[in-house]
Amino acid sequence: MLYTALIILIFRIGAALPVPFTDLADGLITDPDANNFMAYLSMMTGDAFNYGTLFAMSITPYINASIIIQLLTVAIPALERLAKEGEEGRKKLSAITRYSAVALAALQSTAYYFFIRSQGYLSVSADGAAYTGFFAVFQALVIILCYTAGATLLMWLGEQINEKGIGNGISIILFAGIVSRMPTTLYNLWSYVNRGGAYIPLAIIAIVSMLLMIAFIVWMDNAERRIPVQYAKRVVGRKMYGGQNTHIPIKVNMCGVLPVIFASSILSLPPTIQMFVTLEPDESGWDAFWQGFFDIFQTTHWAYVIMYFLLIIFFAYFYAAIQYNPIEMANNIRRNSGAIPGIRPGKPTSDYIAKILHKITLLGALLLSVVALYPLLFSQITALFDKQVNLTMGGTSVIIMVGVALETVKQLESQMMMRHYKGFLD
Repeated sequence: MLYTALIILIFRIGAALPVPFTDLADGLITDPDANNFMAYLSMMTGDAFNYGTLFAMSITPYINASIIIQLLTVAIPALERLAKEGEEGRKKLSAITRYSAVALAALQSTAYYFFIRSQGYLSVSADGAAYTGFFAVFQALVIILCYTAGATLLMWLGEQINEKGIGNGISIILFAGIVSRMPTTLYNLWSYVNRGGAYIPLAIIAIVSMLLMIAFIVWMDNAERRIPVQYAKRVVGRKMYGGQNTHIPIKVNMCGVLPVIFASSILSLPPTIQMFVTLEPDESGWDAFWQGFFDIFQTTHWAYVIMYFLLIIFFAYFYAAIQYNPIEMANNIRRNSGAIPGIRPGKPTSDYIAKILHKITLLGALLLSVVALYPLLFSQITALFDKQVNLTMGGTSVIIMVGVALETVKQLESQMMMRHYKGFLD
């Protein structure tokens, strides 16, 4: 626990360290009620993106690389063979993911550099003019390398938590960044109350709905579907085994927060590309077309909500297919002289399990979508009455926070249980 706390402390220090040649003391987000892509990235990075600090890219390059490699594992036979080679294959896939993450970090850092340069957030020479020639190239290299190194360091810190700390390293770092934004979130809600009038009941509704959302996520995380299994008695030597009734627990939210994280990461790619270019209206209308295309990926656009919903369902099914193999589950039950009551062994059993998995996956994905999309829909509904209230602590953030907290508590309980048994046996 102390080791994990030390990693979190390093993360928060790095999130406050400015990068040379940048001048982002006032932040990129000037509107406190902003509900766009930048506000989302700032929230996920603990304000590091907003102020252009060392960890501005956060852990998102590694998450995006993980998504890409896992999707390619299904499509490319060579990667699929690596995944089936056991521990050695997994090590090679992990190395490929790391290299891909560094490449994506460099790409995103370059996009971020071009964006802050176009917005005038780079430091200038003593006479007030922008750097040119060799100094401009040197400035760009320093900034891009600093952001790339920050993302790479965070990836390494996350792996250290996996090996020596408590919980999943990537999730813990995301959790720390989101929690650090809590004071800002509470301040924004209080600012709505200070406006008076209709904002007061809307702010109260927002607070109550967030508390209910947390309770709903806890309930959803603990919900499970139990498939009954009955094992036949068998004699081995002088002992009799089996003969008991048990069940296979399948969690409703079997994928945790991963579908939400992956969906939001995929939708963040077009706005990242937008940082490379500066679009201005012209007579051809070409720039206007691309501006309209990029506007679709703003969190306030209805198309973003639809794509977010569909991607959550897609990744939920994708991860369910990776985690659960109905044919293998049916073979394991049959191998241990077990059977599901009323279902014949073999293919009928695998079909029955697959049918249950499809239903549970769909239900879990829909429940995740409700939580993830509620803050976006809430702000849109309040905007119809000219009293827009933005929940800066979005559904994605709440799911990550609650999910990581529950997962970490379970790991702590298992660690304490192992220590208890070890002491008892000694």
